[in-house]
Formats: sequence, C-alpha cells, structure tokens
Amino acid sequence: MKTVYTVSENIISSLGFTARENAVSLSGGATGIKLHNDPKLYAQPVPLSLVDTARLEQNFEAILGKYKKDNKPGFYTRLEKMLILSVADALAGTPVRPENEKVLLLLSTTKGNIDLLEDRFTAKFDHKRIYLWAVANILKDFFGFINMPLIISNACISGVMALIVASRLIRSGKYQTAVVAGGDIATEFVISGFQSFQALSPEPCKPFDLHRTGLSLGEGCGTIVLSSTGPEGANSGILLMGGSVSNDANHISGPSRTGEELSMAIDAAIGESGSLNRDIDYISAHGTATPYNDEMESKAISLSKLNDVPVNSYKGYWGHTLGASGLMESAALITCMKSNRLIKSAGFETPGVSERINVITETIQKPLDTCLKIASGFGGCNAALVFQKT
Repeated sequence: MKTVYTVSENIISSLGFTARENAVSLSGGATGIKLHNDPKLYAQPVPLSLVDTARLEQNFEAILGKYKKDNKPGFYTRLEKMLILSVADALAGTPVRPENEKVLLLLSTTKGNIDLLEDRFTAKFDHKRIYLWAVANILKDFFGFINMPLIISNACISGVMALIVASRLIRSGKYQTAVVAGGDIATEFVISGFQSFQALSPEPCKPFDLHRTGLSLGEGCGTIVLSSTGPEGANSGILLMGGSVSNDANHISGPSRTGEELSMAIDAAIGESGSLNRDIDYISAHGTATPYNDEMESKAISLSKLNDVPVNSYKGYWGHTLGASGLMESAALITCMKSNRLIKSAGFETPGVSERINVITETIQKPLDTCLKIASGFGGCNAALVFQKT
C-alpha cells in the first residue's frame, strides 16, 4: 500500500486567501462572522462569514493573466472563481502537473452554483452550470486536468469524505496525486433553508458552549493536495494515515442520539492509521453549535475514550461552510500540526454538553504528532480522518 502525504493546502475564507493568512487570523482570535444586511441574501440582517468580494475579483483578474485565459471574469461564477483561486494557490510551488494521467481532481460541494437559480443570474449563465459536474469541468478545463473529475457530495462530511476517497485511490496505486478542492457559497437558498430549521444563531456561534443558540453560516473554499510522494520528493511531512465513514440512519437532519456511529468511524480511522486512541494529540471537531450536533459529538468523543484530548471547532471563526468545511478545517489542522499550535475554540466559555470533553480555551503551543478530524452531516453521515507526522 502507498503512503499518502499532504503536499500543500489552501484556505479561502473571510479571514484570508491562503492557509497562512487564515492561520495568522485564527491564532490572533479574529472572527470573520459579521452582521450582513443584504436583501439579495436574506430579507433581514443575518450574521454571516463572507469572502471579500473586491479582493476576490482582484485576485481572479491576476490569475486569468497568469494562466493566459481569454475568458473574461464575468464568464465565471462566484464559486468557480473561489475554487480556481484555491486550487491555483495549492498548486503553486509544487511539481504537480494536472496534465499527468496519474493526477486526479476531486470536487467536494453540497450546493455548487446554487445561486444560478436566482433570476438575476438565469440570463447570464447557461442553465447547465447549475449542475455539480459543470463546476468540476470548469476547474478541469482551466487547469488542464486530463482525467474526468470525481465529485463527492455527501452533506457536510463531503470534504472529509473526499480526502478519504482520494487517499484510498492513491494507496491503491491508481493515481499518484489527488488535488482535492471543496467550496460552497452563502446564498438566499442556503440561508432560507437553515432559517426554516430555526437553526441559525442571531450572533456568532458558540460551539459546545452552554449558551449556544445555533450555527453561523459561512462561505469559502479549501484545497489539499495529496500524493504518494512527499513535498518536493522528501520522505517526510504530514501523512493522511486513516479514514472511515459511517451512517447512523437516525433522521434526515437530526444526528444520532448516542454518538455510537461517529465513535465507530473514529475508532476505525484510528485503527487503520496504526495508532491507538491514546496517541491522539488534538481533535478538530465538526462543532456546529447546534444543540444536537455538539451533544452527539461529545458522546462520540467520550465513547472513544478521548475525553482528555484537546478539541476545538473553527466554526466560531468562519462559520459553517458546508461542503467546504471538512477541507478548510483539515487544512487548518495541518497548519496547526506544522506550527505545533492549538487554536482556542471561539465562542466557548461554559461547557454545555453532557459528556466531559477538553475544549480548548486558550491558543497555546503544544507538540502535535497525531491528530483527528471528525465531521457529521444531514442524513446521519459521519466521517473521521487521522493525520500524522512522519
């Protein structure tokens, strides 16, 4: 079986356009969740984490010039621009060549170009651009990938699941390198949907806190390049060692009542990595700040006997970015491993779950060698990943 290295990573969020920029903002405790009053997004003001549009357009103009593309910026949708910038940054400085037959592109998203359902866009874009495969093909053609892209869309575990699928394809020897990109945008459709659940918090979300009042929505993109060859050919770095997916089949939107199924995914991922539960140094949780998700995650963490392991959620910084969340949060985890830094869980003050878990309350330096990323989503899906330093 092949070893799977993480070669590079990118994050585009309200906090920055690179993984490094986001890491600096996270370390400084900055939150990108602000109150936005935009009737195109929602009739009333709502807290959101939005990518800077002016900077997005400026950076995209530069990328068009760099790649010598004839299409005007208006040819691309907002999501496509974000994804292209994310992939371009992740590929920069790597030896990865998209035209290589051993390189695969994977796209993780839940809604794709969902904004094209709005009247203001129907005359501007071909109706087929609403399909997820159309977004993947835009990426494929822009960078010159020759293999047909693979799309992973499984609610909010999409990003983590895409990394698991990519790692398995590399281990099998079918591909040498996988460029895993994920993105979703904030739109009227998405915001209205979560408001119908009465799931949105009127203030920046507070994962695992006693006084949490729901989730905050965000938009963003993440890209992680995986390969059977380490960065610049070196046999060192951060490895993706194990991954697992489970489903609790409890409810279309409500998670498991017991956390057993997420715990199964956690234990299976750790087992596949060759590690033991006691080896885990840090957990990047899903942490949506909804009553049921946080409670279920605390039970799963406890069932897997990880109660003392430091755990945080990034959603208090850039909100829930749906299909991008697993990739953005995995990229943040990787940057934390590189810097041996634990980021405090924004919004957390008073424990608000039934099980004792070790939520990070202060950003500190700590050796991080083996780390766990977990995610859960609608339909009862759960996923877990283990990253480890060589």
